[in-house]
Amino acid sequence: MAEKLVLAYSGGLDTSVAIRWIKEKYGYDVVTLTADVGQGRDYEAIREKALRVGAIKAVVVDARELFVKYFIFPALQANALYEEQYPLATALSRPLIVKLMVDLAQEEGAVAVAHGSTGKGNDQVRFDVGVMTLAPQLKIVAPAREWGMTREQTIAYAQEHDIPIPVTVSSPYSIDECLWGRSIECGVLEDPWAEPPEEVFTWTRPAYDAPDEPVYVEIGFERGIPVSLDGEELDGVTLIQRLNTLAGEHGVGRIDHIEDRLVGIKSREVYEAPAAVVLLEAHKQLEGMTLSKSQLRFKERVAQEYADLIYNGLWYSALHQDLAAYVHSSQRHVTGTIRVKLFKGKCAVVGRKAPKSLYSFSLATYDKGDVFDQSASPGFIHIWGLPVKVQAQAQLLTQPEGPLGITGPREEETKT
Repeated sequence: MAEKLVLAYSGGLDTSVAIRWIKEKYGYDVVTLTADVGQGRDYEAIREKALRVGAIKAVVVDARELFVKYFIFPALQANALYEEQYPLATALSRPLIVKLMVDLAQEEGAVAVAHGSTGKGNDQVRFDVGVMTLAPQLKIVAPAREWGMTREQTIAYAQEHDIPIPVTVSSPYSIDECLWGRSIECGVLEDPWAEPPEEVFTWTRPAYDAPDEPVYVEIGFERGIPVSLDGEELDGVTLIQRLNTLAGEHGVGRIDHIEDRLVGIKSREVYEAPAAVVLLEAHKQLEGMTLSKSQLRFKERVAQEYADLIYNGLWYSALHQDLAAYVHSSQRHVTGTIRVKLFKGKCAVVGRKAPKSLYSFSLATYDKGDVFDQSASPGFIHIWGLPVKVQAQAQLLTQPEGPLGITGPREEETKT
């Protein structure tokens, strides 16, 4: 009896071809795992396809609630945004799939696991490092990294072996979807000069075709987690799905940028993430009302580290545990409501309120009711500016050589 291997199966080109290729190359009996993280697919059809292609067993897991509770919302609380652009949709789904894959491998008595990542992308790192951390005894197989076929050759292999696939040479896009976003790669998108054709977008309307009237939505948060839309309490999955539809209808959520991959190359990445774009902006604005200046500045640094570790496949690391503990603590007063305006591709926060807001009208107003003691300002300014004054008198004013007394490099300092 052949040994078993668990394959993370999407039903796409590479993983469909991988079922047959793994059997031919390694002789494993393939058990497929398909995780529903919000792709909106026909999962029964995917399961049947896996069996038809050659899997001995096909498992489908509804992982949407797990995905939202343990991956999406913690990342939202951290404001995780890779290179200030990417909400980390695909990157967040990978550690969850790894955990499900390892659990299934243990249940099935499998000796190996496999994924459909190539040797040029980031997912191979996320899968491999995750498996190495959770189950180092399992062998890792990465067919698309090993078989050496181009995309056209992979399509030809599928056609030769009567493997149904959702792409053709004329429509070669590689697409990954989950609740938190949709990524589109390959084809014309590999030319950074080419504008993404409208055909690659399915979640968002172009801004010029969005409704001519704006829509307003009120998002309620408790401890940094969104819990309601327009006063209606919703579970996380439903809330994200509704925002994806609403914001996408108004053209919000398109991202097109040059991204630095972990493997050392730059790539052109196109994403659709309507709900993520809206919730990240709303959450940051609520933090602006409920966190102090020093908390906000430090949390910006934490957010970058948090985003990097997710992108780099280090979800199951001690560093993540440490950062997550800080993020969780920082959210204890991040409760309130944010009003967002969606219009022609733009998401703008236009209203904010929080029961423990640090914004004080009586301190901020210039009108009646102002309680700020302006007479205290001269003394504050004197103490605040004292170090600058002392240094200027001792050093800066002795060399008024440049314009406005600004000193540039001396000639001898510029010689090599």
